Amino acid sequence: MIVLHQFARTWGIPNLGQFCVKTETYLRMTKLPYEIVESLPFKAPRGKLPFIMDGSQKIADSRLIVNYLVKKYGDTLDSHLSPEEKGTAKTYQRLLEENLYWIGMMSRWNFTESNWQTNKDAIFNVLPPVVRDLGAIIYRRRINSQMLGHGIGRLSSQEAFDLGKEDINALSYFLADKTYFLGDKPTSLDASAYGILVNTLACPIESPLKDHALTKKNLVTYCQRMQEAYFPELPWVLTNKTA
Repeated sequence: MIVLHQFARTWGIPNLGQFCVKTETYLRMTKLPYEIVESLPFKAPRGKLPFIMDGSQKIADSRLIVNYLVKKYGDTLDSHLSPEEKGTAKTYQRLLEENLYWIGMMSRWNFTESNWQTNKDAIFNVLPPVVRDLGAIIYRRRINSQMLGHGIGRLSSQEAFDLGKEDINALSYFLADKTYFLGDKPTSLDASAYGILVNTLACPIESPLKDHALTKKNLVTYCQRMQEAYFPELPWVLTNKTA
């Protein structure tokens, strides 16, 4: 049995961790049996969630987790794709995970005090008060350092959100009226896309990026469709009335 270590569920979406959503969605899409252990990242491999245990194997980083699962259990999602389609999928995965993800993190950790408190409460409230506050401070500094290293943390909020809006536009144009990003069949790209997008437009973190994403009806209905298909136990609710 695969054991998935991730944050506790909150906000009416599968997880507040974008890559936790990606990993669990991939497991559900491939129908691999698993169980969840609610965790925090402090003692996780690489200091991040998710990670999985599969027997004696411990694998961290959602990209490496998916690669491991494909190698061990087979590629049931992407084997039908052409080389060109696989290249396109990888390109959009990078857009989602290496750029749009970090702009979403800026909105949670640095954009407004209200967003930070919402984020802090969701992650750290399982800890005793003194440990909770200290852990939040330490981890916030770590995230800020990572954002600086990435480069997105060196931009103003306006500059970062403008870049994020370009990503949202590109995703909306590419999805168009398709059921999934690469056509009528779900692929591993959809696990990545849903993980990032649902954490952009369906959680109580407010930003110009979220407002813009909510104007893209095809992205909203895509996330609703993914959640209803793979997480039917979670009713679809938006926290912003503009959609």
